[in-house]
Amino acid sequence: MLLNIFFSFLLMLVASPDQNSKNELTLKVENIKNPDGVIRVLVFKGQEGFPDQPEYAIQNASIKITNNSAVHTFRNLPDGTYAISLFHDSRNTGKLRTNALGIPKDGYGFSNNAMGMIGPPSFEKAAFTLSKEAKHITIKLK
Repeated sequence: MLLNIFFSFLLMLVASPDQNSKNELTLKVENIKNPDGVIRVLVFKGQEGFPDQPEYAIQNASIKITNNSAVHTFRNLPDGTYAISLFHDSRNTGKLRTNALGIPKDGYGFSNNAMGMIGPPSFEKAAFTLSKEAKHITIKLK
């Protein structure tokens, strides 16, 4: 009987999912100028591809805008260092609209509300650590 209990416990340990894959990150985006379109979000685990290469993002989302804000929870993120880039896709084209000088026409933002001197911030400026507990971050559009 004791042996059966031991093997049952051992089986539960082996069969239980990896705890590193259960992290949650809730993102709130504020300061959205109008309800048109969606907020496009890229979540990067590491600097490769940050801030604008979706093929390197670990997760992405298109978030509906409600009352000048947008909220989304990313699930199953492993422990690690992350950075987020996002923009308001007001015309739902999938691309950030810019003027002739390359200055964004719609709102954009980065985790830690980081800003670059000219252009986007570095991954390090936007980076945050995600571990066992759920994390909540707010990004205000620029």
